[in-house]
Amino acid sequence: MPDFDLLNQADYYYLRDISEPRDNSLRLVIEQAVLNRGGKPADIPDELPEVRAIKTDAFPIESITGCKSFELVWDFYAAYLVAEELAGTGGSWNGEIYEGKLFRIYAKSNFLDHLARDIGETLEPIQHYKLICLNHLIDVAATNPPKVSQLNLVR
Repeated sequence: MPDFDLLNQADYYYLRDISEPRDNSLRLVIEQAVLNRGGKPADIPDELPEVRAIKTDAFPIESITGCKSFELVWDFYAAYLVAEELAGTGGSWNGEIYEGKLFRIYAKSNFLDHLARDIGETLEPIQHYKLICLNHLIDVAATNPPKVSQLNLVR
């Protein structure tokens, strides 16, 4: 997948939009984010010296001028799951096999196992794709990879 490497070059993404343009199709818009060393340090009450020490080197992770935005469109999906980012901090991922960092393609996953139990056999093999964003985790099961295009959004 040619866009696989491109999507995995970023350090962070935010999910900016999710929609179903028509039945069983999925559209995601993600925006790159960076550690903004020029930004205002995190607004944390600094009553404790320990907090002041942490805040000294704290900078916001945000989308700034120059960050890229991408649209991912699956013409057909079998299932998808959107979870807030902290929902992915528990559980067991032993035995899962994937490639990628922020955009993952799974060869084996708990999500695929769940779908096999829940929906059974499908006419075509289903692939599991996962986007790791700062604000959401998005799992998509589809027979084909998404169409990926870079958007020219003005920040």
